[in-house]
Amino acid sequence: MPDLPDVLTVAPLSSPLDATVRPPGSKSITNRALLCAALAPGTSTLTGALFADDTRAMLDAVAALGATVDADPEAAVIRVTGIDPRTGSADAAVDARQSGTTSRFILPAAALRPGRTVVDGTPQLRARPFGPVLDALRDLGAEVSTTGFLPATVRGPLRGGPVQVSGHISSQFLSGLLMAGPLMADGLTVELTSPLVSVPYVEMTRAVMTAFGVPVDGLTVAPGTYQPTEYAVEPDASAASYFLGAAAIAGGRVTVRGLGSSSLQGDVGFADVLGRMGATVTRSADSLTVSAAGPLHGVDVDMADISDTAQTLAAVAVYADSPTRVRGIGFIRGKETNRVAAVVTELRRAGIDAVEDEDGFTIRPGVPRPTRFATYEDHRMAMSLSLLGLRSPGIEIADPGCVAKTYPHFFTDLAALS
Repeated sequence: MPDLPDVLTVAPLSSPLDATVRPPGSKSITNRALLCAALAPGTSTLTGALFADDTRAMLDAVAALGATVDADPEAAVIRVTGIDPRTGSADAAVDARQSGTTSRFILPAAALRPGRTVVDGTPQLRARPFGPVLDALRDLGAEVSTTGFLPATVRGPLRGGPVQVSGHISSQFLSGLLMAGPLMADGLTVELTSPLVSVPYVEMTRAVMTAFGVPVDGLTVAPGTYQPTEYAVEPDASAASYFLGAAAIAGGRVTVRGLGSSSLQGDVGFADVLGRMGATVTRSADSLTVSAAGPLHGVDVDMADISDTAQTLAAVAVYADSPTRVRGIGFIRGKETNRVAAVVTELRRAGIDAVEDEDGFTIRPGVPRPTRFATYEDHRMAMSLSLLGLRSPGIEIADPGCVAKTYPHFFTDLAALS
């Protein structure tokens, strides 16, 4: 992690961009692959893996459940020797830190164990909801001790079978259950009681599970065994959104290597939103390019499936020629911070007309005044709001080190664009 000041000033660009970047590995894929590898008998090798706070939390979590981990951050390689959690009778403790994916993925795996497992995290993570996955674990046969939030103590075994889960709060609950499903005695069939948000993330879960030898039929997983494998993690599409957004804001071209037309990540769809705003989008088998030379136009867009890029779009929308309305993202109020309220509050502080809606926000374009943005311990607030500084002078980011959660070298890579 680079040494960062308490407040970072973003230097405006002096000319349009002409850059090629490769963000670090996908957090979402890395954490799914780590868990599947930890549940597979034998040794798996992950290449291109992300090393950041969230993935280190998952590394420690799978080790706490008994897997053996050998990590090489410089080479972005992780070797994991898995263990059957159903043999784990000793008590265990998992510190998920700030990582929602780690905590929500590891709880069902921990509930496979006959020993007690305590899962906890930072005060920020303790404030996030866990009720749906904990209720599901009770229904599947686990002993669960909690108030609906962390810390939570779970103890197996899980018998499996059918279980009902709400889908409108977070897809992470469903993904965690699915990944534990093949090790349940009766397998698992999930019945959704409300519409599922972030559908591409569940499709990603199915793809990673399949790569480790466990097919998923819709939301049904038969009893089975994960197979150790060599797995290549593609670059993070959510991280790529900042560089693609930079091209839209500053003009010129940015190409992201490693995110081709067959990417597993739904967040590559952010480029299509930029295309609707007037940018040019070009895809190849191994790259994604956004170019912008003319005016940007406001859009009315449902971002329920790509909600991690909503804050990036808020920054781009400031420089459009008409308002932008983002819908379908009310559930991101339960993320690291209330992301709807936070982005509206900060843009208003910069003099931008921003309004919080029931299911999202509306941004009317304007000229941001010099502002020191608060980041709410939220990596995506820091990265998205920094884009305003590429075009408008006087933009400062408080607590820039919060990007260590998913992208420790973000500000180094952002500066390298010029």
